[in-house]
Amino acid sequence: TTMGMVKLISDAGKGESAHNYQFDIYGTADEIVPLLVNGEVDIALVPSNLASVLYNKTGGEVQVAAVSTLGVLSIVETGDTIKSIADLKGRTIYSTGTGTTPEYVLNYLLRENGLDPVKDVTIEYKSEATELAVLLSQSENAVAVIPEPFATVVRLQNPKVRTALDLTDEWEKASDGKSLITGVVVVRKAFLEENE
Repeated sequence: TTMGMVKLISDAGKGESAHNYQFDIYGTADEIVPLLVNGEVDIALVPSNLASVLYNKTGGEVQVAAVSTLGVLSIVETGDTIKSIADLKGRTIYSTGTGTTPEYVLNYLLRENGLDPVKDVTIEYKSEATELAVLLSQSENAVAVIPEPFATVVRLQNPKVRTALDLTDEWEKASDGKSLITGVVVVRKAFLEENE
């Protein structure tokens, strides 16, 4: 989610940005929620589904300011057996993001392709993408939902890993061409009103 901010972070660090910013990067979106709600953070990049939770939880005091990240999820495997969503039937799929965008995207795509996420596959959630990289490096037949830039890093480190499915493409097929929005910029309403 933070990758879209790299240039701004760099520019601010060199004093070249239009404003003075302070950046903090967190491992999970859950760490950001209390900071936004308590007013300790003014602007955050979060998974898109979390934005609606924050909006409702705060009575509109946290709002979406912009889309920051379009589809960045892939299904990768150590092998060459996955050619379609249907090929996931009976497989164990490792993923990050329980309760966030990766879970919702995977479940939606499974259902839209005739698979039950509970009965037809086993989904094991890990806390971070780095755990998925380790699993992929240690297994001959692993399947994982993994975001960029980790998907690229894993492929570069392990030639046995290949991108089986681009979930952005699969989303567009399943949703009549609609874009897969995975991350947004949210802002505290009070901060926005003071800093238009």
